Amino acid sequence: MPPTPLALLSPADQERRRGLRIMKGVALGALLFMAVLFVIAFALQERIPALAYVRAAAEGGMVGALADWFAVTALFRHPLGIPIPHTAIIPRRKDEIGRTLGEFVETNFLEGSVVRTKLDSAHIAARAGEWLRDPQHAERVGVEAATMAAGILRALSDDEVQELIADLAREHLIAPEWGPALGGWLSRVVDADAHRGAVDLAVDSIAVWLRHNREAFSGLMSRRLPSWVPSIALRLIDDTVYNEAVKFIDAVQADPRHPARLAVDGYLARLADNLQHDPATIRRLEDAKSAVFDSPRVRELAAEAWNTAKVGLLRALDDPDSALRRRIAEALAEIGARLATDAALQRRVDRRVADAAVFLVERYRHDIASIITDTVERWDAAETTEKIELMVGRDLQYIRLNGTIVGALAGLAIFSVAHALLR
Repeated sequence: MPPTPLALLSPADQERRRGLRIMKGVALGALLFMAVLFVIAFALQERIPALAYVRAAAEGGMVGALADWFAVTALFRHPLGIPIPHTAIIPRRKDEIGRTLGEFVETNFLEGSVVRTKLDSAHIAARAGEWLRDPQHAERVGVEAATMAAGILRALSDDEVQELIADLAREHLIAPEWGPALGGWLSRVVDADAHRGAVDLAVDSIAVWLRHNREAFSGLMSRRLPSWVPSIALRLIDDTVYNEAVKFIDAVQADPRHPARLAVDGYLARLADNLQHDPATIRRLEDAKSAVFDSPRVRELAAEAWNTAKVGLLRALDDPDSALRRRIAEALAEIGARLATDAALQRRVDRRVADAAVFLVERYRHDIASIITDTVERWDAAETTEKIELMVGRDLQYIRLNGTIVGALAGLAIFSVAHALLR
């Protein structure tokens, strides 16, 4: 495959390609140098015997250079385009390499103890607290949070939200029977005399109303009497009714055991018992509840409440000077200050973060590692080969250069030993 055009490569890849070409030139230059040296030494070794050592070194250097050139080239392509077995390893076994890499990461990195050890040494809570306690950082996080929340609110469908609210209300509010629960609650209130305050408030409110609304009793009874009754008698009757009402309320206020109070206690106790055990009372309460929640007006009010809340939230989230935005930034800064100074809180947060990370890793480690495998499988074989070669090819050229040098030294050593022993 022809190399990727330079314009399509990133600046980093362009720099890697230039470095790779330079090192290829150096390795090739070393091979050519050994070849020239071999030719000269081979031609003159009869007249200058010492050049036999040079010839042996050059010969070993050429062998080493060619062997390492073949080995390095075989990783990425067929040498000289010849489909020799076990060459072009990376493009031919790309998918297997991806699977092996994924298994390696899953086995050695996505392991609970490894993740926990790393997180325990990272001191995440303290670092996050130090960063977040800075008002500017807290403001930045608040801005991002507000932007995200506003985006979510705008993306929500009003009809779908209203349907969701209706479904949740129907499931958790309307469907369960209210009678037994309300009856049990009311029974406990009555047994604990917790309703006394409400009764006192009602009696006191009636007493205040009576003192300030005497004219409301004018004609209350007199209008129902015959017209021939004298007017003075009519006024006397109305005054008597008012005074008796005031006396009755005063008596109820003064006497904790007044019959009216006991009657209220008895009524509430019976109501609590009926709500728990009387099917007719329970059914009437359920019917009333259904009638209220099924009312179109109630649905309209729910929709208006959601729309009003949504508009208000969006306005507050979009306004940098809103009380909500300021409170978010202040709360984040306070959290940061606590995280930075409270060692016990730091330990709790670090432990919970580590527990969550370990849980996710152990539960989804295979799925996480499969990202590597799936990604490598989707890569084009030729493009993958070029990418890998750009990443490691420059270092591999040093292998060729080292092979030339080591081969020369080995050739020289072998020839020297053989010449010394066989001479």
